Amino acid sequence: MIARDASVLIGRLTPRDAHHAAATEILLNAAPGSMLVHPLTLTEVLVGGVRVGRGQAMRADLEAAGIRVVAPDAGEPLRLAELRVSTGLKLPDCCVLDVARHSVSSLATFDDALAAGARQCAVPLLP
Repeated sequence: MIARDASVLIGRLTPRDAHHAAATEILLNAAPGSMLVHPLTLTEVLVGGVRVGRGQAMRADLEAAGIRVVAPDAGEPLRLAELRVSTGLKLPDCCVLDVARHSVSSLATFDDALAAGARQCAVPLLP
């Protein structure tokens, strides 16, 4: 399983993005159904698409690529609060990190702060 950060999804959906090739490689190498995303992360990704009238198309592209949205559970608020305090990450990054930790997944990100938080929590990183 691989938890995806917004930077990877945006990179994949935006051909002119600096991370487009690397993000595409990550998605192509993943097993179908193994890619997870937090609902807030998906929201972050879709904001840009909604601005240009492509929100639904972007969501369909991600679903077709096998991206699964993880449903929040009752323990998530406390886990997120603990991650926020222990890592100092912004809450959206804590959401991504929680998905990786809670699902025992690797984490794919191009964000240096999130990668540092993942290392602090012993979460394997891609790429």
